[in-house]
Amino acid sequence: MVVAAGLASTSLQAQSNTEATFAGGCFWCMEPPYDKQPGISATISGYMGGELENPTYEQISRGGTGHVEVVQIAYDDSQISYEQLLEIFWRNIDPFAVNRQFCDSGDQYRSAIFYHNDDQRELAEASKAEMEARFDQSIATEIAPASEFWEAEEYHQDYYEKNPLRYRFYRLSCGRDDRLEEVWGEEAGGPTF
Repeated sequence: MVVAAGLASTSLQAQSNTEATFAGGCFWCMEPPYDKQPGISATISGYMGGELENPTYEQISRGGTGHVEVVQIAYDDSQISYEQLLEIFWRNIDPFAVNRQFCDSGDQYRSAIFYHNDDQRELAEASKAEMEARFDQSIATEIAPASEFWEAEEYHQDYYEKNPLRYRFYRLSCGRDDRLEEVWGEEAGGPTF
């Protein structure tokens, strides 16, 4: 899906009932688990959380902008709930990693849940508390209000479909699946609803 930078949020709302935004390290790896779910009308890779307007991948990669790589999801909440989206999110990240996910390090790769309303905030906080109780340790994932969403460059969108060999090589060499299995066991990658 192609949307002009800075306009993705408005376009997503027009296409579905609700939007959700998650940061789980490299956004290439966060699109696929949501794309296969019913009720998801779009996943857009982009940036959130910084002050720089219309940032580029190169600027964010250098660090220091405050932005984080995110995937913004348009979904029909009559087909899939926010709680289900959270369940998918958790099982696709290392919730203990600080300012990194797998082989990618820097605050641009921190894990975060960006909420769009009070209901999402409450559900995200409850979900994080459940994870802390489950693992009996602190979860590094931040929960913050959604801010301006900037769509990433086109070559990042649906990268796993456009460049399947490079995507699989990256994912394997980054150790993502091994670490997910170590943390989540058979739950790694999350369910399909």
